[in-house]
Amino acid sequence: MQIGNKIFDTAKHTAIMAILNVTPDSFSDGGSYKNMDDVRHRVQQMIKEGAEIIDIGGESTRPGHVQISDDEEIARVVPVVECLKREFDIPLSVDTYKSAVAKEAIGAGCDLINDIWGLQWDSKMAGLIAESGVACCLMHNRKEADYQDFLLDCMQDMKKIIQTAKQAGIADDKIILDPGVGFGKTLEQNLLVMKNLERFNDFGYPVLLGTSRKSMIGLTLDLPVDQRVEGTLVTSVWAVQAHNGFVRVHDVAANYRAIRMAEAIRQLT
Repeated sequence: MQIGNKIFDTAKHTAIMAILNVTPDSFSDGGSYKNMDDVRHRVQQMIKEGAEIIDIGGESTRPGHVQISDDEEIARVVPVVECLKREFDIPLSVDTYKSAVAKEAIGAGCDLINDIWGLQWDSKMAGLIAESGVACCLMHNRKEADYQDFLLDCMQDMKKIIQTAKQAGIADDKIILDPGVGFGKTLEQNLLVMKNLERFNDFGYPVLLGTSRKSMIGLTLDLPVDQRVEGTLVTSVWAVQAHNGFVRVHDVAANYRAIRMAEAIRQLT
């Protein structure tokens, strides 16, 4: 698939979407960047380490986060998109579920909208994405982890997300699916998603896995946020084995090396 000016061979390669949170309160790296020079330096470093997409987040989505206004999110995100678009030749994603923010981000030059509510939060989002022609990553989510049959219900939810996208006119080659590890799921349910990652390929779209430093790893290993790199690497290797097209991570260099090693082994089979 094409995102911005870059072609991704998602059938053969798991690409890294690097996380750039320009928020004061993200669970892992909030408040890391004090000015635009810090942002530029970090992005330059992530590209050198193997990032193929930069995902810019202006509102924390950690458990218990406080929702900010559209205007505040726009003020955080748009200047970063404009700056990075001028200085780097790399696809830019904006992590938002709000159409007003997405519209301004697209106008500033972003190439992908990463919607943690899979077009289910804001009724204007699907039409905006379709009209603009940018790519989108659509994540599975629920307000509560209340399921009758978890995997079956999860798949039905994903079908609804795809239906919303198709009805709005979003092209098939612009869609990425995210099973939503860490959102609307218990620890056991998150682990079930991991065990069944390949099932999400059945929809016929590239899959993005986002597990970096998340509570699934912390609870499983009893580790704080800053000690979850190894756990994240295991999930990234699992994503390669499941033929996922993308992983969304904080620690680019370590994940890049793990993915390259896993791909070298996988291609021999």
